[in-house]
Amino acid sequence: MLAQDELRLKQPDLQTTEFFDPTKKKEKEPYQFSTDWRIEAGYVQNDNRNRDTTIYYQHGMRLGATVDFNLPYRFSIQTGALATLTYGVNKQHWASLTQESAQVEVLNHHIVQLQLTIPARAYYNIKLWKKLNMFFYAGPQLQLGLTNYDIIDNQTSALCTQYIESLNQLTTDHDRYVNKELYRVNVQFGLGGGFEWDRYRLQAGYDFGLNNLLKTPIVPEEKIYEWGWMVAFSYKF
Repeated sequence: MLAQDELRLKQPDLQTTEFFDPTKKKEKEPYQFSTDWRIEAGYVQNDNRNRDTTIYYQHGMRLGATVDFNLPYRFSIQTGALATLTYGVNKQHWASLTQESAQVEVLNHHIVQLQLTIPARAYYNIKLWKKLNMFFYAGPQLQLGLTNYDIIDNQTSALCTQYIESLNQLTTDHDRYVNKELYRVNVQFGLGGGFEWDRYRLQAGYDFGLNNLLKTPIVPEEKIYEWGWMVAFSYKF
C-alpha cells in the first residue's frame, strides 16, 4: 500500500499542472499603437545640378523635431519639421566684351538658403543585440524655400555688367525667390539607414531632387535640381 501511495504522489495531475508542449505556438503580444518623439540635428550638403553636371554645392545644418508612428512587424512612419540652413558659392564666368581684354570675367554668388523640410519616411528596424537596432528608410520629403538670398560680388566690367542686366539678371544682392528666379517647392525621394541604441539614433541618407527649381533660365532649356546627402543625430524623449 505504501508503494502504491508513493507512486500516486509522483504522478502529475493533468488537470492542474502545465507541461511544455513543443507543438504549442507562443502567443504574440498584441500590437499597441505608440509614437516616438525625437529632436534631431545634423549636417547637410546640397548638390545643385542640371542632371548631369554639378553647378555648385551648399553646406550647412538641419535642426528640428520628428515623430515616428510605430506599426506592426517593426515598421514605422516618420514625419516632422526641420529647418535647413545652407551656404554655397556659385561662380558665373562671362567672356569679356572689351576689345582690350580677352579674359573671363567673374560674377560671384554667395548664396544663403533657408528651407523647411517635412519628411514622410517608411522605416524598418532590425534588432541586433539588446538595445542595439539597425534600420533602413525610404520615402519622399518636401522642402519649402523660405529664403534664398544671393550676396553678389561683381568682378565684371561695366560693359559686361550692362550686358548681364540686359538678360534680366540682377548684379546686386537680392532674394532669388522674391525675384522669381527659383520655385520654392522642392520634392525629393530619399534612401538611407543607420543605428539606434536605446534613445540615441545616428543615421545618414541621400535625397534625389525630382522637380526643376529654375523658374527663369538664362539659357533655354536650362534646369536646376537639388540633390543632397545628410548625416544626423537624434534623441528620443
